[in-house]
Amino acid sequence: MTRSKNSRAIEDLSSLTRSAFEPKVTWQAILTAAAAAGAILLILAGILLCFMLTACSAEKTTWQRIQSNGVLQVGLDPTYPPFEFADPESVQGIDVDLAGMIAAELGLKASFTYFGYDGLYDALGTGQVDVLISALVAEPARTSDFAYSDGYVNSGLVLVTPPEAPLAQLDDLAGKSISVELGAAGHVEATTWQRRIPDLAISPKQSSDEAIQAVIDGDVDAAVVDNIAARLFTGQLPVNELRLAPLSDEPYVMVVRRQDGQLLRELNRALRSVQSTGQLDMILDKWLQG
Repeated sequence: MTRSKNSRAIEDLSSLTRSAFEPKVTWQAILTAAAAAGAILLILAGILLCFMLTACSAEKTTWQRIQSNGVLQVGLDPTYPPFEFADPESVQGIDVDLAGMIAAELGLKASFTYFGYDGLYDALGTGQVDVLISALVAEPARTSDFAYSDGYVNSGLVLVTPPEAPLAQLDDLAGKSISVELGAAGHVEATTWQRRIPDLAISPKQSSDEAIQAVIDGDVDAAVVDNIAARLFTGQLPVNELRLAPLSDEPYVMVVRRQDGQLLRELNRALRSVQSTGQLDMILDKWLQG
């Protein structure tokens, strides 16, 4: 065999080897792959749409059920006066009045179910009630499952002083003395203030009432207590005997399930209405000022 024939034979063998291992791409294969990819995309889109429709359906279902029944199911813990407390015949308090007023604003009737404090979120999460109105503050750790309304009363800290005292903010407390309820939030905050406010003296008392009374008696320059305790105490005094200056914001809010967005919007709308008409202030004055 000549050299040229050997070369040609080697080339032919090499060509046959390459053709045996190289993929054969055809238009039919391309179209089949495209069709499969399109089918997968359609399936994924369908799943996404299903989730969206389910969420929307759940949101509408809760609000539509409430409207159809004409009843707003409210959960609360009736052991926290003046917000909610039970007597042998009924439950009453700020939250009870507020719930009734909001329900009326929405054309509904409020119905109350009682739970222990630790069982409130479980009751809401399992659908036993539609909303919690029970002197609750927003908890960021729960926002994956629950949603919070706008605030309806501030339970944060206030500075209680005689009306003529030039004390309205933390910087004014340098060289002053303040009373606090032993172990309460005001005591904890005041302890941190001592690190940056020169010569701030703290006088712990057994209750918020005692802390405020110390201001009246002239034993301290000011008291740091929560707004609710301060309003309950000063509501029994002559007007303007003490002044309250807010120090922190910790609003009480209503709670619904995360998926009940339409219900939350309706509750906030009703809350804004009772705030703007002064009805909420009337409720607060009734229970906090005696």
